[in-house]
Amino acid sequence: MMRSATSLLAELRALDESHGIEAKRATRIDRSVLETVCAFANEPGLGGGYLLLGVAATAPTGPAVRTYEVVGVQHPDQAQSDLASQCATAFNRPIRPVIAVESVEGQPVLVVFVAEASATDKPLYLKALGLPRGAFRRVGSTDQEGTDDDLVALYQGHQIATYDQTLVADADLSDLDPEAVRLYRELRAQANPVAEELLWSDDDLLRALGAVVRHEERLCPTVAGLLLFGTTMALRRCFPMMRIDYIRVPGREWVQDPDRRFDTIEIRASLIIAARRAIAAVRDDLPVSFSLPEGDALRQDETILPVRVIREAVVNAVMHRSYRIHGPIQILRYANRLEVRNPGHSLKAEEQLGEPGSEARNPRIAAVLHEVQLAETKGSGIRAMRALMVARDLAPPTFESSRRPDHFVATFLFHHFLTADDLDWLGSLTAERLSDEESRALVFLREMGAVDNTAYRAVNRVDTLTASAHLRRLRDLDLLSMKGAGSRTYYVAGPALGLPDRAEVHHLDAEVHHPQADVHHPPLEVHQLDPDIRRRMEQAGKRPRRDVLRGLIVSICARRPSSARELAHLLDDRDPKNLVRLHLGPMLEAGLLTYTIPEMPNHPEQKYTTPEREHP
Repeated sequence: MMRSATSLLAELRALDESHGIEAKRATRIDRSVLETVCAFANEPGLGGGYLLLGVAATAPTGPAVRTYEVVGVQHPDQAQSDLASQCATAFNRPIRPVIAVESVEGQPVLVVFVAEASATDKPLYLKALGLPRGAFRRVGSTDQEGTDDDLVALYQGHQIATYDQTLVADADLSDLDPEAVRLYRELRAQANPVAEELLWSDDDLLRALGAVVRHEERLCPTVAGLLLFGTTMALRRCFPMMRIDYIRVPGREWVQDPDRRFDTIEIRASLIIAARRAIAAVRDDLPVSFSLPEGDALRQDETILPVRVIREAVVNAVMHRSYRIHGPIQILRYANRLEVRNPGHSLKAEEQLGEPGSEARNPRIAAVLHEVQLAETKGSGIRAMRALMVARDLAPPTFESSRRPDHFVATFLFHHFLTADDLDWLGSLTAERLSDEESRALVFLREMGAVDNTAYRAVNRVDTLTASAHLRRLRDLDLLSMKGAGSRTYYVAGPALGLPDRAEVHHLDAEVHHPQADVHHPPLEVHQLDPDIRRRMEQAGKRPRRDVLRGLIVSICARRPSSARELAHLLDDRDPKNLVRLHLGPMLEAGLLTYTIPEMPNHPEQKYTTPEREHP
């Protein structure tokens, strides 16, 4: 059902523009409108978006988000006709938006819904600009011109087979480990002793699982086959970055210190074995509590997080990660929380996480993990994690899905909500009565250092507008201080909370919008670079090729972690935003760079380094 102009305007005024809503004054249907239409239709997994025409944004004042006023569309019938006509002719394929005229505050407003195009119709692009520039994508609340890397992502939908069903070059049956196949049979027999596939030969079993396919008269491993059943040597050769890293971080924050080594376990094995080892590593390392139930003679030991939650978190990362992205799954164990980070955003919208049904990025891999009962019934894993955490009186997990950088993060607090100490602390903060939802949010902030609308919704299971209203009330009580603006708004401890401002930020381009980030750190100058890098920069000239420019970025960051602003300054004063969009973002996704503060992608002091330097 199409949303009303009133509800869209209310969300805009509460949260500013987002990935799925944009407002425009629209005195005429110009290229800006068409760029947004194109971006909504192109963006994979977005599901489309809404344009609200006849609504104008005002400039922000002070800490408040900018507001929106209804200015109306002067000739709504003509505007509808112009928009429909241009959408039918300006693109390489016609786009048919749904357009409605509504009266809001006495003014006519156009509500335009642009559905996401089918995978085989992408990329859609403005014919006047051509490819790749005309294939706009929706990144956060912005419409961004397409790049060659974007075209790769948009053309993927033309493939009938998913990536895990494709053949692996330079691999044959000798690269599959008979022990991994035997383990599958063993686990499958435990799950279903009469499963018919247990009677088949290994070759027939592997073909049925999609692990091998016949190619040029011989059986060849697929991506799923090698990942599920490959030998360690084959996995290292074909997928060098496909591993699970369990990293034990002292304290509550990631602190980049070249003189200190983190306690890290690198797990390289076929997926079933790797997942089981990772689950065991987390389980054995977490604090344990014990109880003596009435009538029982033996005590019961339990990890602070339910073991089933640990299993679901690890398996979810293994099953849904993007194997196109060369980077490891990271499990970060802090003093107060567990974070599971995997390459690849969720194919489901964040507000739909935990709802029945799932969209499998890797259907062959997912099927095998379900059959050996490592994974929950399809689509129920996140719902089960939430229920188990609440049943243990723990905060519900929070989930962050980001397209740039392309990753998914699940966070599990060890803190029990709400303890007697919490209630005493909350009671000392204000004479105003705090609701249970507001209390949980304040305890969450005390543990994590920051809270935003997404986290508030996850902790309290409320809608967007309710979360926004509650956060504003806590701000008005001086319990929270607002940082950022618009869709990048987040909250840290306010004056009345008495906690330090840890300035944690969770939005991709925050660094670019925080010029104060480097106030205490003088910018790196060209003359401070190694002679070899300076020589290569001189040879590259003013407009180096993409591979040359990225090679320079890697070399600089390998020697000294650098911010986007520092890199832009060194590289002939380039635009930091374009540097992030065109180079740093894709290099993160490709595993060429990593963050110095990985759990807070856009911390104001975020810098880029190389994976080798990250774990010295």
